[in-house]
Amino acid sequence: MSSVVQDSRTTGGSPASYDAEQYRPGRTITDWEPENELFWKSFGRKVAGRNLWIAVPALLVAFVVWQVWSVTATNLKDVGFGFSTSQLFWLTAIPGLTGGTARIFYTFLGPMIGQRRFTALSTAVLIVPLIWLGIAIQDPTTPYTVMVVIAALCGIGGANFASSLANIGFFFPKAKKGSATGINGGLGNLGVSVVQLLTPIVITWSTIAIGSAQHKADGTPVYLQNAAFLWVPILLVLAAVAWFGQNDLKVASTPFKQQKVIFKRKHNWLMTWLYVGTFGSFIGFAAALPMLIKTTFPDYSVATYAWMGPAVGALARWAGGWIADKWGGARVTILSFVGMAAAIIGVIDFLPSGGDGGNFYGFFFCFLAAFFFSGIGNGSTFRQIPVIFRGTHLKGLAEGTPEYTKALKQAEMESGAVTGFTSAIAAYGFFFIPALFGSVAVTSAMWGFVAFYVSCMVVTWWFYARKGAEAPS
Repeated sequence: MSSVVQDSRTTGGSPASYDAEQYRPGRTITDWEPENELFWKSFGRKVAGRNLWIAVPALLVAFVVWQVWSVTATNLKDVGFGFSTSQLFWLTAIPGLTGGTARIFYTFLGPMIGQRRFTALSTAVLIVPLIWLGIAIQDPTTPYTVMVVIAALCGIGGANFASSLANIGFFFPKAKKGSATGINGGLGNLGVSVVQLLTPIVITWSTIAIGSAQHKADGTPVYLQNAAFLWVPILLVLAAVAWFGQNDLKVASTPFKQQKVIFKRKHNWLMTWLYVGTFGSFIGFAAALPMLIKTTFPDYSVATYAWMGPAVGALARWAGGWIADKWGGARVTILSFVGMAAAIIGVIDFLPSGGDGGNFYGFFFCFLAAFFFSGIGNGSTFRQIPVIFRGTHLKGLAEGTPEYTKALKQAEMESGAVTGFTSAIAAYGFFFIPALFGSVAVTSAMWGFVAFYVSCMVVTWWFYARKGAEAPS
């Protein structure tokens, strides 16, 4: 028999009651009022926290799958694969193309299917490309086209971000959305650092290897398949935990015909532009940095340095959400773009040029700064989105009226959809940045990034930060 708990909230003048059974793990929740302080303390905080902390490791490992090629590609030549440097950059970039495209679909599928179901299914499906990669990478005669297909399938891991962020936002009240999405996104982003840090270590472990060793030119055995097979049992466990431990929110279940209204919203496109600048830079630099170090400063170890930048950016995202909750998202976003532009100018200055061999440590620390400010901007932009859409929909409405309640629900739905969509488009940075480095001069690409950040500063200031801005956030 289900228990019913009452609080002092009223709906239509009568006391509202909640069926406590619906808040247990694995259930679908029909009553969800995170802005109601009594409800939040009674049920909301605990349920939201549980769903968040199950989502975080699932998202982290999804990022591992998405980024596994950023490190795998740097090892292929060493074990006899005959791919060119340009081909290796493209293998690094392709998961960004498929990940960004899949994010568009995941943005709308997640709320339609439900957080619990979709997290479990989208986590389990990542096992397929990892098993294929673990098999293919043991044979240096594997055709390039096969590797391209595997890289494309690994890109699906990046799509989980869109559904995870869109769904988790529904669980938390306005005052905590920035921190919650910062934790989810930031710790999820740590998957980039985890794969870049662990891969050079685990590929040396014969004790966990399934299959044959590959050998470097000096005869050293390595087990590149470990980088893929290691995560298969972990994905199985995480999918099961999500299935049995999370909840589906009825309020977040929205058909596409209602969600597609965001394509008519100007602020959807403006925030997408800004998020391309922050997350697009973060994920693109994370994908490209290992190959960039290997080709630009070959005397320095990719394994030692490449993981640090994504780690800094991921942790800064957490801080960016929290700071934006305190100071306001738009101001923090402008700060992030100023910092990114300055950092990239520093990177350009320390790159090899002409007869000058460049300065690796100057290059690397400026890149760390770029990661840091991109992380801050990732957190602040995601805090801006719900504030913008709440302000737009609730303007002039009295709290507690039916019109206010309806507008609030619409704002929440649109915020979730916009959050997912912006992350989908920004994910293409994973593709374009490594592809640019593989196609044009690195310095030219870097100056293009600086110009783009300046445009982002202008957009943020004009629409969201200046006195009298259209949508202060």
